Amino acid sequence: MSQKNETAVLVLALTITLGLIGGVYWWLARNYDITLGSISNNQSQPKSQSNLQSNQENFASVKEVPSGLFTYGGSTTWAPIRKDVDSEIKTAFPQFQLRYTNPTTGNPGSSTGIKMLLSNQLAFSQSSRSVKDQEYQQAEQRGFKLEEIPVAIDGIAIAVNPELNIPGLTLAQIKDIYTGKITNWQQVGGENLAIKPYSRRLTEGGTVEFFNENVLGSEKFGSNVEFTLDTTDGLRKVAQNKGGIYYASAPEVVGQCAIKPLPIGVASNKFVTPYIEPLIEPSNCPQQRNQLNAEAFKSGEYPITRRLFVIVKRNGQIDEQAGVAYAKLLLTQQGQELISQTGFVRIK
Repeated sequence: MSQKNETAVLVLALTITLGLIGGVYWWLARNYDITLGSISNNQSQPKSQSNLQSNQENFASVKEVPSGLFTYGGSTTWAPIRKDVDSEIKTAFPQFQLRYTNPTTGNPGSSTGIKMLLSNQLAFSQSSRSVKDQEYQQAEQRGFKLEEIPVAIDGIAIAVNPELNIPGLTLAQIKDIYTGKITNWQQVGGENLAIKPYSRRLTEGGTVEFFNENVLGSEKFGSNVEFTLDTTDGLRKVAQNKGGIYYASAPEVVGQCAIKPLPIGVASNKFVTPYIEPLIEPSNCPQQRNQLNAEAFKSGEYPITRRLFVIVKRNGQIDEQAGVAYAKLLLTQQGQELISQTGFVRIK
């Protein structure tokens, strides 16, 4: 064979080899969603998490939404999302049937939802707090893992009576009120009036647990605290008692007509409102309502913020698929826009 022919054969072989390599890479990229320079990063995380980080536009773009009836439960803070967002999900995916389930004993909340998830009573759960170490350990003992997927930003708002004249409260003052060290509004710049703090019980929800851990520093409630049945009951009591104070998820407080959401701050010279200023007076409500100060929540300027989580059971079964699909739907642009319309702050 001449040198010229040998060169032609070598060029042809090299071309075929490069074509095969390119074909293999194309197949890998198409099937495993990898790109040059990021193969190692994608190999280090589960495929489901990689998909969760994608910037999908609407519900229809979400793949692998399972068919069947899936029970879910948990946080009462999530009620607006269940009402307005989940109904849209059901319209987009009629086969993805979602049923909210209350606990058989005790009140619904983040803790009871996670407890039910651990007991295989739910496919996935909604939570207004992070999963605790003990709950992670319990899942491991049962042969699966829990994963918390953040989907929205929320905050805790303080409600007082509209007739109470006070510019705001610091976090330290709120703590002292709820631990019984401050008992009169005069001690924090108000009038000579006894303070009546209201709260749900510590065992009844993620909001109370978050407040106890992050505002009270896990100290016990003072003996002056009166426990309410739920947030509706707490807000009603504040509306009827000039000295009353209550805390709850910001969307449950800010737009109410019968109470006043209070500015708060780390220091007394920098109060931040949970609402967009100026404050709308009760006399102008409900024709006008206070709107959530979303920018302050998103930036962290507002001092009591948290994230809302979908709690997924990583067991390789259809429950995991349902939880991941639900989180993916909420993280689409359509899902985030609907979440913002319910009063929470979009996370992306």
